[in-house]
Amino acid sequence: MQSQATYNYKVVRQFAIMTVVWGIVGMLVGVIAAAQLVWPELNVAEWLHFGRLRPLHTNAVIFAFGGCALFATSYYVVQRTNHTTLFAPWLASFTFWGWQLIIVLAAITLPLGFTSGKEYAELEWPIDILIAIVWVSYAIVFFGTVAKRNTSHIYVANWFYGAFILTVALLHIVNSAEVPVTLTKSYSAYAGVQDAMVQWWYGHNAVGFFLTAGFLGMMYYFVPKQAERPVYSYRLSVVHFWALIFTYMWAGPHHLHYTALPDWTQSVGMMFSLILMAPSWGGMINGIMTLSGAWHKLRTDPILKFLITSLSFYGMSTFEGPMMSVKTVNALSHYTDWTIGHVHSGALGWVAMVSIGSIYYLIPRMYGKTEMYSTKLITTHFWIATIGVVLYIASMWISGVMQGLMWRATNPDGTLTYSFVESVKASYPFWTIRFIGGVLFLSGMLLMFYNVLKTIAGEKAYNAPVLAPQAAHA
Repeated sequence: MQSQATYNYKVVRQFAIMTVVWGIVGMLVGVIAAAQLVWPELNVAEWLHFGRLRPLHTNAVIFAFGGCALFATSYYVVQRTNHTTLFAPWLASFTFWGWQLIIVLAAITLPLGFTSGKEYAELEWPIDILIAIVWVSYAIVFFGTVAKRNTSHIYVANWFYGAFILTVALLHIVNSAEVPVTLTKSYSAYAGVQDAMVQWWYGHNAVGFFLTAGFLGMMYYFVPKQAERPVYSYRLSVVHFWALIFTYMWAGPHHLHYTALPDWTQSVGMMFSLILMAPSWGGMINGIMTLSGAWHKLRTDPILKFLITSLSFYGMSTFEGPMMSVKTVNALSHYTDWTIGHVHSGALGWVAMVSIGSIYYLIPRMYGKTEMYSTKLITTHFWIATIGVVLYIASMWISGVMQGLMWRATNPDGTLTYSFVESVKASYPFWTIRFIGGVLFLSGMLLMFYNVLKTIAGEKAYNAPVLAPQAAHA
């Protein structure tokens, strides 16, 4: 007779808590950077000026906040859907401590100016090697757990998580190929336009796989669970998966319109970006329609509000992105605040909101509680966050379109109507609104941290779930 076994929740708890902590840190750095654009005198020291804090903000929000959310939820989902405990629990523990070390090293080196200069891949070569080691360990734990599953079927959320894990490993290792010169300096293995092409193959697929596929895995588990309804169309979820992962790989060149990259390559990137709208909206519709027969729950369930609103932002962002990849639109939008607005409608509206909803679902279950300490605080968090996102992206859209129009305006004699500094001056009111939106979103994260701490401190209602004897491993 096989003995009973419990799910391995320790590593899930660790990553879930650090998701909230790093969310606060990353967003705080973002708010400081936004403030520095409004009040330049806040650039008080070399290692605290905007040029150093901006990459720290993007790395902290994407890889610390987003990364910890992905680790926490994938480790939870892969166990629950496969009816088995994590493969190699010691390796899972290593991924937690290794990932935290990477984050701390990033927080030290980026403000000091140690950077490879590649967007979303700024970290220097010793940290890149550590990332690769931790990520391969993550893959071993995840796929090892799938391999020893006690179910014949592999639920679709695991497909998305698996694709995200494999692709991010490939992207990171190829794009980070570099020649070390000293312990803190290296040069890319690629040169010129090839370097730009490889970087944006990586850069856009960091969006496509880290910030989309991974979080779609989250969506396909937590939306049906919180709604207490099966996913709207399982067939559509499989079509969504294959269409998305095939198409996303080719969209990177749309970041390089009107550059030295060959025109045909730019056009291929644009074409695949437009095709991407179909699987993206298929996934959004599948998630939102899962609420069929349960729409009334949106009135009283703030966790569901987070999850469904995140899907609305996902749909909006995945319409806006392909539109901005069209060369004529890109001629107006490129290098403007419109791009910043687009990124944050995806990062705050989609990624952060689906993560927050999922973590609110996880925390009580990780600590043997029936629910979060305060549902009212979750509702308050939802409205603060939503207002913050809307203020942020609307101000950036207006500012961006204005900048693009000012930069291209010419006098009858062909000279520029506006100097660059005039466009900067005109942007100030919108940068102030962006700062306010960021402060609101950060405030919501602080409320969440308080709610999480109070939930953990409360009395335990039940013990960790136990696998049935036939599903447990001796």
